Amino acid sequence: MIANKEKLLNTRTDQKRKKTLETILFTLPAMVLIAIVMYIPFLMSGYYSLTEWNGIAKNPVFIGFDNFAAIFSGNSNFLTSLGFTVKYTLLFVIASNILALALATALTRKFKMANFYRGIFFIPYIMSMTIVGFIWKFIFTQGLDRIYEILPMGFLKWSWLGDPKIAFYSVVLVGVWQGLGFYIVLYIAGLQAVPSDVLEAATVDGATGSQRFFRVVLPLLGPSFTTCIFMSLTNGLKVFDIILALTKGGPGTATYSTTMQIYQEAFTNNNYGMGSAQAILYFIVVMVITQLTLKAMGSKEVAL
Repeated sequence: MIANKEKLLNTRTDQKRKKTLETILFTLPAMVLIAIVMYIPFLMSGYYSLTEWNGIAKNPVFIGFDNFAAIFSGNSNFLTSLGFTVKYTLLFVIASNILALALATALTRKFKMANFYRGIFFIPYIMSMTIVGFIWKFIFTQGLDRIYEILPMGFLKWSWLGDPKIAFYSVVLVGVWQGLGFYIVLYIAGLQAVPSDVLEAATVDGATGSQRFFRVVLPLLGPSFTTCIFMSLTNGLKVFDIILALTKGGPGTATYSTTMQIYQEAFTNNNYGMGSAQAILYFIVVMVITQLTLKAMGSKEVAL
């Protein structure tokens, strides 16, 4: 009897060891790839941020925190580009979520060709960001002029990409247009998950359509709000492709995003030390913003 128990324990131990070994063998390749692609370059970037290096010399010159001091002393465009990125992200998040929620509410109603319109709104999202940028660059520079010949409306003759103030809103417009379909899909999924019996109970209690939406539906969309706001926040903070295709940061530095500034510093100016320092600082900024946003949205979901 004792021998059978010991044999059973040994068998279970062998099975646990086998499962542990299988887990390690299956996850090890992924861990190695992630380390090669993400963690090792991040650590190397941290080292290069403390050096002066042009990307070619064999031995980077260690200069300590001089790169960071130069950033905060205003000797680079990093702080200016950071200000633009923050403004762009705020407007992008607000416009994307308001429009997406409004359109999702309309598209969840039963009417002919509802699925067709959902597909139409989603098409820009599956297109390349660079292609979207070139399409809208053609629209702003030539397409609106052709429309003006038919409909002589003053705003069609504005310098959409040449005026620093208007160029900012042009970039936001294209960004919202490109990503709107994705957020619409997320909000539609959230709206369809709202229990019908809850809405029926609100109707029986005498709630109007607007009261049902603002007091019943919106609170139940907490998870959808969290996902959409977080996704739009990250997409706004990493904006690069659309600006590169539309304005290349111009006119002047009016539409210069932080990601473009880092790219310009490292790969155009061949100043990998300064570029790495800016990337490290921007990583910290993005991490703080996203964590605070998730904490704030999570607390609201709990309160609801």
